[in-house]
Amino acid sequence: MKNPVEEISLLLQTDMDAVNTIILQRMDSHVPLVNQLAGYLIAAGGKRIRPLLTLASTAIHNGDMSRAHLLAACVEFIHTATLLHDDVVDESDERRGQATANEVFGNQASVLVGDFLFSRSFQMMVDDGNLDILRILSDASAIIAQGEVLQLSSANNIETSMDDYMAIIKAKTAALFAAACEVGPVIAGGHTGQAEAMAEYGLNLGIAFQIVDDVLDYSANQKKLGKTVGDDFREGKITAPVLYALEKADAEEQEFWTRVINANQKNDDDLDHAIALMRKHKALEQSMGLAQDYADKALESISIAPDGELKDLLKALIKFTINREY
Repeated sequence: MKNPVEEISLLLQTDMDAVNTIILQRMDSHVPLVNQLAGYLIAAGGKRIRPLLTLASTAIHNGDMSRAHLLAACVEFIHTATLLHDDVVDESDERRGQATANEVFGNQASVLVGDFLFSRSFQMMVDDGNLDILRILSDASAIIAQGEVLQLSSANNIETSMDDYMAIIKAKTAALFAAACEVGPVIAGGHTGQAEAMAEYGLNLGIAFQIVDDVLDYSANQKKLGKTVGDDFREGKITAPVLYALEKADAEEQEFWTRVINANQKNDDDLDHAIALMRKHKALEQSMGLAQDYADKALESISIAPDGELKDLLKALIKFTINREY
């Protein structure tokens, strides 16, 4: 299966190069540790899906790409800042197949450089000078932070509902996808309907993306995934596969989930047993079905966008999100 992320990157390579130049310029600081940690993050790479969405949603509506370059970099800064904070909160030691920044530089440096990147992103929003853009991206930043707190409060609690889970992933992941897409038509001076449609596309794509991520945590090839399989289980996160397994759990299984999630008492073979229970109750398939529902909504949302190669690639990205192995 072709990777539409790579295809969009190739199609918008000149624009993406400009974004990467801005990222390097705006990460620069007179504080050496900021530069060291920022350089480490840049070297780690990543898919850059969110800034690509900003570029694509601007280009598809014939917007000013120089503004899109700045705002795509801004979106990436918000995303990177949340990753830095996430890895500290989750006590993660690996991301994309290499040690996390907090593992290399420590928690304090990671949190503070995350704050620096958030601050930089707001400076860049102000530089753009459009109040609608400022509202879209600042709202997304606030929603993401609330999502992180909501996830923290739901960890190690099997009373967490599917509604709670959906609220978490909408805030934690999908809000920035939505904002990254919405700014494109705003840059282009498009009508409200275009901006709303792109925001809906991003929101639904982001929800599907996160649900698939949560399934991969129990089903992926660890080398392809680029992080440790079972991290969510070890951290006591309540995700769709756990919720669907809990829905059909008998008394003995309920006792197992209470011990490993609520009491946080895990043995070496508990992850394998959790996966076996998910397979028994088809929890992973149900989770993928839920992801597909949101993928279908994303496909419907983008239907009003102008036809062309970029629209085809954004539609392909929905399918890729569902079928990916990492």
